[in-house]
Amino acid sequence: MKLQINKARGLWWIISSSIILAGIISMVISYMNPSIKAPLRPSLDFIGGTRLQFVRDCSKPGNCDQPIDINVVREVAKSQGMGDSSIQLISEKIGDKNVENGITIRTKNLETEQRTNLQTALSEKIGAFDPEKNQIDSVGATLGKELFTSGVLALIVSFIGITIYMAVRFQWDYAVFAIVALFHDILITTGVFSILGLVFGVEVDSLFIVALLTITGFSVNDTVVIYDRIRETIKLHPQQPIADVVDDAVNQTLSRSINTTLTTLLTLTAIFLFGGETLHYFSLALIVGFIMGAYSSIFIASTLLIWWRERSENYPVEDPANSPES
Repeated sequence: MKLQINKARGLWWIISSSIILAGIISMVISYMNPSIKAPLRPSLDFIGGTRLQFVRDCSKPGNCDQPIDINVVREVAKSQGMGDSSIQLISEKIGDKNVENGITIRTKNLETEQRTNLQTALSEKIGAFDPEKNQIDSVGATLGKELFTSGVLALIVSFIGITIYMAVRFQWDYAVFAIVALFHDILITTGVFSILGLVFGVEVDSLFIVALLTITGFSVNDTVVIYDRIRETIKLHPQQPIADVVDDAVNQTLSRSINTTLTTLLTLTAIFLFGGETLHYFSLALIVGFIMGAYSSIFIASTLLIWWRERSENYPVEDPANSPES
C-alpha cells in the first residue's frame, strides 16, 4: 500500500501544532511558577547549589517500618533555614517491590556544618541513613551559568552549520524546511520535559543539552535521506506533480526510516529501563526526540516542501479527479 502523506497534510500539521502549543503553555506556566522560574525545571547543573540524597538503612531492625512522610522532611528543612528547598522522595528496590525509602533535597549552597546538622535532624525524624548510599553534590552558580550558555551556543552553531550544509547540497527551501523540522523536534522534546517538570518534578541537566544535540543530528539525517530521493526523482521526472514526487520518495525510503528508528529505540529503551538514574531521563529525551525526528522528516519537512513548491514554482499540481482513489 502506498502512503500518500500530502492528502492528510493538514492533519499532520494540526497534530504537531497541538503538541507544540501544549508544550509552550507548559513552559509559560513553569516560568511563572515561583519555585521554578524557568521554562523547564533546571537541575543543580544550571542553577548551582547543593543536592543531597539520603537513603535509609533497612538492615537496622525497625528502621524502615514506617513510610517516609515528605511533610515531615519539609518541616525539618524549614527548621534548618531551607524552607524553599526542592524535596522529592526516591524509590529503592527492596525484595520484589520498589519502596520510597530515600529523599533528594536540592537547596542553596550549604557549608559542611549545615549539611551535617540537616542529616542529623532528618535521621532523628525518619530513621538512620545508609552512609554508602548517601550522595552530596555541589555546583557553583557561575559554573551552572557557563554550562547553560555553552549548551545553547552549541545548539545555535549546529543549526547554522546544518542550514549551510543543506543549502549547499540541496537548495535554500530544502534547508529552511529541514530547520523547521528540527525546531519541531526540539520544541516537542522540551515541551514534554516542561510538562514532566510541572507534573512529576523532572529536572533537566547538562545531559539534556547533549540529548538535544543528538536529536538534531538524527533528525537531519532522516530528512536528508528523503530530500535526496526527492531531488533524484525530480531530475528523472521533471513534469511529475511535486506531491507525487514526494510521496514516491517517502515510500521508497519508508522501510529504511522505520528500521533505523526502531533499532535505535530498542537500544534506548534498554538504557531507559536498565541504565540507572543518571541515564534515565537522558534516554527518555532521546526516545521522544527520535520518534519526533522520524515523524517530522516524513510528515512535516516533506509536506512543507510540497506546499512551497506548488506555490512558488511552475510545478503541475495533481488533479484530484485523476488520483488513484477517484
